[in-house]
Amino acid sequence: MHMRGCRDRGFTLIELLIVVAIIGLIAAVAIPNLLNAVDKGKQKRSMMDMRSICTAIEAYSTDMATYPKAIGSWLAVKPLLNPYFIENPPDMDGWNNMWEAGTTADGADYTVASLGKDGITSGRPGGATMDFNCDIVYTNGAFFQWPEGQQN
Repeated sequence: MHMRGCRDRGFTLIELLIVVAIIGLIAAVAIPNLLNAVDKGKQKRSMMDMRSICTAIEAYSTDMATYPKAIGSWLAVKPLLNPYFIENPPDMDGWNNMWEAGTTADGADYTVASLGKDGITSGRPGGATMDFNCDIVYTNGAFFQWPEGQQN
């Protein structure tokens, strides 16, 4: 009679199910944190790009003694800045939504905004926001509405 050694023995179905359950639990905890980190990165990238674009608008105003006048979209602002004040500025925020941009008729004010994760214009009360869907708004040299703290 030949006895089988431990080397010939495989995993039982119960052992495999336990391993799969443990991997599932780890994934259930890790994936939401990963997705949150990805959205946080997109948010920070959007804010950095907005700062660069608005620095170019400020440089434009230094040269022209006014912000661009009566501009209603990013596609109208971009040619005024590229390539003299910023070379090849990004057309999209971190979530691939086109920037919203506009200036007043007299060239006294400007605004550049990201529509956030959902790409929909939300209310803009100003101040800190707590949701990735909230707009990020930069106007006249400073953030008017910005993300702060843990985002939902």
